[in-house]
Amino acid sequence: MSTDKPADALRRLRRAHEDAVLATLRSAGALSRAQLVQQTGLSRTTLFAIISDLMERGAVVEIDAPATEPRGRGRPAALVALNPDAGLFIGVDLGRRRVRLAVANVAHEVIVTGMDDIPAGAGAERQAEAAVRLIRRVGEEHGVRLSALEAVGLGLFGIVDDPSLPASTVPARYAPITRLISEEFGVRVAVDNNARLAALAENTWGAARSVGDMVYARWSVGVGGGFIVGGRLLRGAHGAAGEIGHVSLDPEGPECHCGGRGCLERRIGSPALLEACAARGVAVSSLDELIAAAQDRVPTVCSVISDAAADLGRILADTVIQLDPERIVVGGEFAALGSLVLDPIRAAIDRLALPNARRRIEVSPADLGVNASAMGAIAFLLNEEPARPRL
Repeated sequence: MSTDKPADALRRLRRAHEDAVLATLRSAGALSRAQLVQQTGLSRTTLFAIISDLMERGAVVEIDAPATEPRGRGRPAALVALNPDAGLFIGVDLGRRRVRLAVANVAHEVIVTGMDDIPAGAGAERQAEAAVRLIRRVGEEHGVRLSALEAVGLGLFGIVDDPSLPASTVPARYAPITRLISEEFGVRVAVDNNARLAALAENTWGAARSVGDMVYARWSVGVGGGFIVGGRLLRGAHGAAGEIGHVSLDPEGPECHCGGRGCLERRIGSPALLEACAARGVAVSSLDELIAAAQDRVPTVCSVISDAAADLGRILADTVIQLDPERIVVGGEFAALGSLVLDPIRAAIDRLALPNARRRIEVSPADLGVNASAMGAIAFLLNEEPARPRL
């Protein structure tokens, strides 16, 4: 037996311990050494030795505990955090009409966001070019060092089968997007459905932070969703978990682009609501105008949106029965309308989702606004990317 083998095994063990520490910091943010011992299961001696080595290599740094942290007697314990200069992550939300991005460092700090329009009817290559231009522009305007980029997370609408697979395996319509971004910046591109990513963001930083079981509904041009079950994002066997917009309300209803009929999205997505307002004599030409008219309390617009919210509530009531979440979070542009949207949803759930059951399902507006999906793409990278920084 070679004398090198025990040394190799020891190096592998130490690397596994380092990866455990880095993964914990990436997932949870800054922690004290005592918290790291508890969360990693490493001994105090091993943990302290690993932290010391990682600090020498510039992978982690010590920071002061926030003023809100409880302090006992004596010197306050410093927190250990990933070095914010060790790498950057970009999250991109490639929607039907707009591309949004967020840039974060490995310390979980979102340092800049940006947005640009996508021309109507743009194909995959033009969508990819729009994303690349936005990344370049934001980098130049805000001094973001793209040379420090570790990975790009990409939120896409529609079914994304397996976000852990290489970019070449995503659905054909998205392959040019992931390929161009990967080639342009020389980094891995991880993809998932943008509504699911918004759910992950709200669970990581927003309205359902650390909630173990939640349902997220994104109501905008279309309707999407995401489920957190037992603290984990649910993707399903075929990447279709959370597609609440394609639950059928009427099997004989109008055909949907998904191939089904009478889908929720076909009834309450913004194009359908614009048509409903026009049929009742109120001309609004875009989602932004529709939201503004509702905020101005135009009666017909408020009635159309309230009825649509009740339809969404019916679908969410079915979801509540099946998943029994602690909280429902409603995002997208319509969530900004507050009680006009949330009250009909709450009423439908109270009426239809096991009304005799002694439980309370909280319904809350999303916290992260229009950047939720881009931030969720970053959360995905921070949790799923290999945990070793670029040293």
